[in-house]
Amino acid sequence: MQTLALTEADEQRRAALSRMRTLATSLFVLAIIVFALTIHRVGVLGYVNATAEAAMVGALADWFAVTALFRHPLGLPIPHTALVPRKKDTFAKSLEDFVSGHFLTGEAARERLLASDATSRFGGWLAVPENADRVVVHGASLATRAMGHVTDSEIREVVAQSVMPRLVDEPVAPLAGALLDQVVRDDVHRRLVDLVVVEAHDWLLDNPDTFASVVGERAPTWTPLWVNSMVVDRLHTEALKWVGDVRDDPHHRMRLAVDDLLRDLARNLREDPATRQRAEELKATFLEHPQTLETAMGLWGILRRTLTDALDEPGGRLRTRIHTELVSLGERLLNDADLRARVDRRVGDAVAGLVDTYGAELVPVISQVIEQWDGKEAADRIELHVGRDLQFIRINGTVVGGLAGLLIHTLSQMAL
Repeated sequence: MQTLALTEADEQRRAALSRMRTLATSLFVLAIIVFALTIHRVGVLGYVNATAEAAMVGALADWFAVTALFRHPLGLPIPHTALVPRKKDTFAKSLEDFVSGHFLTGEAARERLLASDATSRFGGWLAVPENADRVVVHGASLATRAMGHVTDSEIREVVAQSVMPRLVDEPVAPLAGALLDQVVRDDVHRRLVDLVVVEAHDWLLDNPDTFASVVGERAPTWTPLWVNSMVVDRLHTEALKWVGDVRDDPHHRMRLAVDDLLRDLARNLREDPATRQRAEELKATFLEHPQTLETAMGLWGILRRTLTDALDEPGGRLRTRIHTELVSLGERLLNDADLRARVDRRVGDAVAGLVDTYGAELVPVISQVIEQWDGKEAADRIELHVGRDLQFIRINGTVVGGLAGLLIHTLSQMAL
C-alpha cells in the first residue's frame, strides 16, 4: 500500500481538526458534568438537568455518526461502521462516475475556459515585453534542444521511407500546372528568362571558338574552309546580336513566345493526360535519383544550422522579430474583441475535443490511485480535509439536543 506523506497544509489541517475535536468533546463532557450535578433536582435545575441529558444524547449520537465514517467507535466492530476504510474502492468508483458525468466533459471544460477569460488574461500577460522576452528565451532554448536531439540518420530515414514514397504516389502535375500558370500571370518567370539570356550572351561573347567548333561540325565538307569560317563568324555575330536584343527588349517576340509556351505547358499539365503522365514519370525519376535525397539532407543541415545560430543569438533579428510579434499578439488579444472571440471559440473547441476524446481514459486514475492507499491511512487523510467541518455536527448535535430536551421537558411540565 502507498504511504501518504503529510504536507505543511496537512499539518495545519490536523491542528485545526484537533482544536475542533477538543471543543466538541469538551461540550459533551460539560453536558455530563451538568447532568451529574443536577440529577434528581426539581424546579429550574430540573430544566437544566433535562437540557444536559438531551445534550449528552445528541452529542453521543453525533459522535458515533461522525466516528463511524472513518473507524470503529471505541474499536468495536459494529456493523456499518468504518465506512471509508471498507468502502474506499466503492467511493472511488462513485467519485469517478461523478467526475466523468458532471465535471470531465467537453462542454464543462469549454464553459470553464470561457468563464476564466483566459484569452484576455494571456494577452495582457504577453503584451508585457518582459514576459514576451521570457517566452522567446525559453522557446528558443526548447527549439534548439529539440533540433539537437534529432539526428541526421533519423531525418534521412523519415525522408527516404515516408516523404519520398508519398511524393511519388501523390499526383503533382495539376499542382505544378496551377503554380506555373500563376507564375506566368505574375511575370515571375521573367527573372529566370533574364538570367538565361544574360548568361547566354556572356557565354557567346567569351566563347567564340567553342561556338565555331560546334557550328562548324554541321558545315558541308565540300565547301572551302574560308567560306565556312565566314559563315560561322556571321552566325556568331547574329546570335550575339539576337541574344542581346532579347536581353534588352522586355517585349521581344522571343520573350512573348516563352510566355505562350509556359501558358500552354501549364494548361497541358492540368488538362492533357499525356503531358501529365510524362510529368509524373519525370517526377518519379527525379525523386528516385540518389542525389535528390542527398540534396534534401544538405538543405536540412543548412536549415538546422541557420535556425540554431539565429535562435542562439540574443539580440539577433529572428529573436527580435519573434519578440515584437509576441507583444503585438498580446496587445491584439487584449484589445480586439473579435480576435478574442475567435481564439476562445477555437481553443474551446480544441479543449472540448481533447476532454471528450481522452477524458474517459483519465478518470480511472482516481480509482487506480485510491486502490493503492491503505484503508486506515486513506480515512485519516480524508478526515484531515473534512473532519473539522464534521466536528460542527457534533457541536450542533449537542446544542440542538439540549434545546430539544429543554422543549420536551417544558411541554411535559405544562401537561402536568
